[in-house]
Formats: sequence, C-alpha cells, structure tokens
Amino acid sequence: MYAIVEMAGQQFKVAKDQKVYVHRLQTEEGKKVTFDKVLLLDDGGNVTVGAPVIEGAAVEAKVVKHLKGDKVIVFKKKRRKGYRVKNGHRQSLTEIVVEGIVAKGAKKAAPAKAKAEKPAPQAKKAVAAKTEAPKKEAPKKTAPKKAVEDLSGKTVAELKEMAKAKGVTGISSMKKADLIEALNK
Repeated sequence: MYAIVEMAGQQFKVAKDQKVYVHRLQTEEGKKVTFDKVLLLDDGGNVTVGAPVIEGAAVEAKVVKHLKGDKVIVFKKKRRKGYRVKNGHRQSLTEIVVEGIVAKGAKKAAPAKAKAEKPAPQAKKAVAAKTEAPKKEAPKKTAPKKAVEDLSGKTVAELKEMAKAKGVTGISSMKKADLIEALNK
C-alpha cells in the first residue's frame, strides 16, 4: 500500500516504514505528525484518486530528527568583468518515518463525478427558464450625430478663426489638413 501525500509544500510517494526528508517542520523530535492532504491511495491495485484530496484519508508519521542537508555551492561569475561570488547553502530538513496510512472514509473518484453532474441539470433549467420568457431589451440610446460641415472649401484664415472659437490650441503652426482634422473632432 502506498500513498501520494503533500507534506511541507511538496508531494511525496510514501509507504509504511519509509524514511522521508521534508522541509523543516515546526514539530519537536519524537512527536507524531498527521498529514491529511492525501492525493492518491493504492491498496493492492485498488487506486483511489482525490479531487483534489481524499476525504478521511491520512498519513501518520513520527519526527525522527531535525538536520541540515548537504551543502550546495552557488558560484556566480561574469567573464572579463572581475565579478566572482561564491556562496554555500544548507537546507533545513526534518527526517520523518511513515508509521501508517489510514484510508478510513476514502471514497472513489467516481462519486465525485456524479456530484459534478448534479448541478448541471439545474443550470439547464435556468437556461430553459431564460428562453421561455425572453425579456425585450430597450434599444440603446446613442448620442445624436453632429452634422459634418465640408471644410475643404474654406481658406486657412477662416479655418484658424473657427479653431480659435472652438478652443483648439497650437493652430499657428498647423496646416490646412491638420486644421480640418482638429475641427472635425
């Protein structure tokens, strides 16, 4: 029998009497720990998959000791720049021994699918209710369009006067095409 369980932010495949090194746990040495985020159970070929976890299943373990992992060397270098940095890191770990896998109340993944199917008919009823009594939507109101005046026949001086009246800035350096465009905005 084995289980895939989430411990200290990582997933592990564990079996009874197996030693596992996980990230440091806040539990004293010799104490028992229970992990209830069991994602998968295999009991002699009978596989149960959680959605996302299996309700009622748990992995019981005992904290053996706290230790530090092997040193990892982190070396950074940029060529031709004289930049060289060497650092070391030792991860804080906890050694645990799996004492048992509890599968009480473990449910198959198939009933979870049946639960997912039940809300679907309600959604169909809601869609059917919407189609039976359609509401008439009010037409969207749009702003009345302004009458666009043909400005191509006007002189540059007339266009500049119109731009001043409209409050357009920077008209002294504008060309005729730019003035027409600014007035049509």
